[in-house]
Amino acid sequence: MSTNQPVQTKERIQALDFLRGFALLGILIMNIQLFAMPMAAYLNPTSFGDFNGLNKGVWIFGHLFADEKFMTLFSILFGAGIILMTQRAVERSGRSAALHYRRTFWLLVIGLTHAHLIWSGDILVPYAIGALFVYLFRNAKPLTLLIVGILVIGVHTLIYGFMGSTMEFWPPESIEMAKQSWIPSEELIQHQIDAVTGSLSEQISFNSAEATFLETFVLLMILFWRASGLMLVGMALYKWGILTAKRSKAFYTRGLIAGCLLGLSITGYGMYTNFQAGFSFEYSMYLGSQWNYWGSLFMGFGYICGIMLLAKSNALPWLRDRLAAVGQMALTNYLMHSILGVFIFWGVGLGLCGQLERWQQLMVVIGVWVLQILWSRPWLNSFRFGPMEWLWRSLTYMERQPFRRTAA
Repeated sequence: MSTNQPVQTKERIQALDFLRGFALLGILIMNIQLFAMPMAAYLNPTSFGDFNGLNKGVWIFGHLFADEKFMTLFSILFGAGIILMTQRAVERSGRSAALHYRRTFWLLVIGLTHAHLIWSGDILVPYAIGALFVYLFRNAKPLTLLIVGILVIGVHTLIYGFMGSTMEFWPPESIEMAKQSWIPSEELIQHQIDAVTGSLSEQISFNSAEATFLETFVLLMILFWRASGLMLVGMALYKWGILTAKRSKAFYTRGLIAGCLLGLSITGYGMYTNFQAGFSFEYSMYLGSQWNYWGSLFMGFGYICGIMLLAKSNALPWLRDRLAAVGQMALTNYLMHSILGVFIFWGVGLGLCGQLERWQQLMVVIGVWVLQILWSRPWLNSFRFGPMEWLWRSLTYMERQPFRRTAA
């Protein structure tokens, strides 16, 4: 058994990196909207821009196959990464707490810097805060992790259910303020576009205010619960061997079919009800949002099974290798999304915010995919880590890590 262990470890890491690369690229399908349009257009597609024909089709595709699905994968993988890191730390030194909390602290610093100075839609801060909590469950059994994870994810549904059912008792000014986030006035939309396409100081001021709102109110409403719950689910899936291509092809085939069918059915039905409701604030903001909130979990599991099937096969070796390289540099490539998005759409660069339709935004996404698929492997042929991975690792271990690969 021990003679096969190094090969199995290498395969596990490759499978995780492959899945992480797939998730990282997919996230941009939705995040591009937050660079290219006012935030309300992400929540309510009827609030800004053309929503007919090709643009409507692009939104439907994104909602069914991308919205929250790839973030689900990313969160699950982050949880799996905590287990992988702590297991290795315990094997080396017998303890992991100091390393985990140091690693999490520096992720929080990177996330806060990213959120306030580059792009407010950062997910690293919620991950860092969630990591402080989920670490306490690292030794729990997989079934316990799964159950607790689902319960934690469900807290958001309880919060939104309560808010939606008690709306009639809200003060009128609170209802109006909430509606402005769903259907903003033309003046508010223009103010947001002017802010991000203005001077650097205007962009940072607007961005920091948005980041503060997301790191407080939105974190408590949804981000903490979903991120933390999915991390716990990821811990369970890792311990069960599901994320490491250790299950049978039959298991992954069944998971792919069942996950995607359930996910598409739930999300598709929810999309239908939202169209029927005209994307009204009263329905779509609360109950209408829950169909995809839960449907994306099944869809995400289907994606995991599909990627694991590919990882176990000999199919598409070039693409598998390239996506694994993207995944190995996930932090660097994630931050690159923000830098490119800010350059293309905000005032420090081309200032195209509000000017590209949804189908044109998708072309930008594909361009970024090509760039990252092409550059990640050559970089890793010369360097051990992505630049941000190297920085994070050096800070975590409190010493400069080797960066360049030495000639064989």
